Amino acid sequence: MKTLLLIDENEASRRRLLPVFEASGWRVLEAADEKTGWDLARECQPEVIVVDLPVKLPDVTYWLRALRSEAPLRNVKCVVRSLGSTAVAGDALLVPEWTEAHLLAALESLGADHAPGAAPASETAGNQQIATTFKFWGVRGSIPTPGADTVFFGGNTSCVEVRAGGEIIILDAGSGIRPLGLALAAEFGPAPIRINLLISHTHWDHIQGFPFFLPAYDSKNELRVLGFEGARDGLRATLVGQMESPYFPVALHQMPSRLVIGELKDMRFSMGPIQAQACFTNHPGVCAGYRLVTPGGVLVYMPDNETFLRDGRRANGSPVPSPLERNICAFIRDADVLIADTQYTAAEYDRHVGWGHGCLDEVVRLAVGANVKRLFLFHHDPSHDDRFVAGMLAHARELASGLGSAMRIDAAREGEQFEMAPVAAAC
Repeated sequence: MKTLLLIDENEASRRRLLPVFEASGWRVLEAADEKTGWDLARECQPEVIVVDLPVKLPDVTYWLRALRSEAPLRNVKCVVRSLGSTAVAGDALLVPEWTEAHLLAALESLGADHAPGAAPASETAGNQQIATTFKFWGVRGSIPTPGADTVFFGGNTSCVEVRAGGEIIILDAGSGIRPLGLALAAEFGPAPIRINLLISHTHWDHIQGFPFFLPAYDSKNELRVLGFEGARDGLRATLVGQMESPYFPVALHQMPSRLVIGELKDMRFSMGPIQAQACFTNHPGVCAGYRLVTPGGVLVYMPDNETFLRDGRRANGSPVPSPLERNICAFIRDADVLIADTQYTAAEYDRHVGWGHGCLDEVVRLAVGANVKRLFLFHHDPSHDDRFVAGMLAHARELASGLGSAMRIDAAREGEQFEMAPVAAAC
């Protein structure tokens, strides 16, 4: 995957343009000023630099010429914002309007409309032999529960690794992200790592492992953290807060990696070639589930969600689906893999209505009704030992069978890795 460096002091503008470039197959680096841009350009040697800075045009073109005087960047293509018409000046293409259409047209005119060396979409559409893998690093809810009674399914809190389309995507940063970070560092060694971290929400069991994530302490690595606000002062402030003294000895700004924290504003976004969709769940505060459309199929991650609402019933006593539940049902429909919160049994749920977690029986019924192919029970309650989780799994399978469903059901277990490999499409 080729690299594009986006230099723009406006964070909102960068957030808007990032998925546009990524959807065209680019690995995108971000900088808010000339100095950071210069350092990234020298270190990463991008094929294209796109610049929008509040300085005079001659200063920008001079800056670009100086940058290109360095041998590794001699052939870098440059796009610069200007207030005049589209033209070439100082070895840079000037773009009058900073819109997706104008920028993509500029890249096309430079012969860079898609990442060089990457196959056009029409060529990849008929070749679906690229596998998607996912691995569980943390499966527990609420609080880590290490010990002899949880050694089989695991005691770390929520963290799932997905690899698809050349991207590394991490779902949540519970305590399971620590062993994942150690594994990534050992795997990549001196090579840089580019990571997308999706945060479902900022309750502590979903972010508490982030300060211990080893790749964030290496300057060669690029870490993009995305999530919805979910807190009074925003996602960044929440991550900063848990690393402030007296809670932690290292501040977030001291992490040497190229760390970008972005708050999602749209429910649809992309990570390289991976198209993602978010859906708010029924959980206290703001919590999102994520649907990833990968070359291997559709994976839905819904770690905290109360499926069975008691706010309305039909006259005969059967539950009435709420608009939120109908939305969630549509969100998970036809998923190849659903990783879902099944924290409570039906009996336990009666004592925990409104706590924001799933009732096993209702999750199974919901998944069967939505034609889910494979369900993983997730967010195991800290009071549930291995024997209890195994009993919940047996009950879930019996329930699905009784509903006439062939859906495969497993309980998420730390260390287990699975592959989603589609059948090749007919030519």
